[in-house]
Amino acid sequence: MKNQMVFQRYELKYVMTRRQQEAILAAMEPYMVPDEYSHSSIRNLYLDTPDFRLIRRSLERPVYKEKLRIRSYGPAGMEDPVYVELKNKYRSVVYKRRLSLPQLAALDCVDGFQLWPHTQIGRELAYTMEFYHNLAPMVFLSYERDSYRGMEDEQFRVTFDSEIRYRRQMLTLDTDTRGTAILPDDRVLMEVKAAGSLPLWMVHILSELRLFKTSFSKYGAAYQSMILAHQEGDRKYA
Repeated sequence: MKNQMVFQRYELKYVMTRRQQEAILAAMEPYMVPDEYSHSSIRNLYLDTPDFRLIRRSLERPVYKEKLRIRSYGPAGMEDPVYVELKNKYRSVVYKRRLSLPQLAALDCVDGFQLWPHTQIGRELAYTMEFYHNLAPMVFLSYERDSYRGMEDEQFRVTFDSEIRYRRQMLTLDTDTRGTAILPDDRVLMEVKAAGSLPLWMVHILSELRLFKTSFSKYGAAYQSMILAHQEGDRKYA
């Protein structure tokens, strides 16, 4: 999945306890296996305007919204390949396009020191950067991810994200994952990614555990945490 560059799917999110996660993993066992990259330490740089225009709009829950980020699956040096991702959501369907560049080249493209690649995705990124004018890395956000795929339908995926943290300092992908936690230690974010409806066994276990989908956004939660900390006079995120 890391090498896939274009995605179109539904993404459903559920916040749960570790005990509920164990019950879901047991239910998944006959139907799913760890994917090729079963565990990743994901690092993201979210691009936004100085007044956080993109995430503020996203939190208003419009029909259409978009996010831009630079992502690596583990620590990445300046010459290591990373992904630049443009993620759009329209009427519950997620469209994600990305390209791979060395981290330094990706940052130079964002800063305008280098042209984006002459590809369809490169042109989309160039247009988005021009549209918003002053996008730059604003937040570092990391988490530990365990990933599973369906045995019969490899496009059906389930991921569990834990240790979700953010910070405003050290905005590169070659550092450690220190930061402010978004969820308590005993909570996990599950994301279910499917091209169509969920299999019945997943519907049954979600119903049994009384788990309901949420509109949880990691970057949105980080932004709201930053606002709350600012209101309380805590400058740790600055």
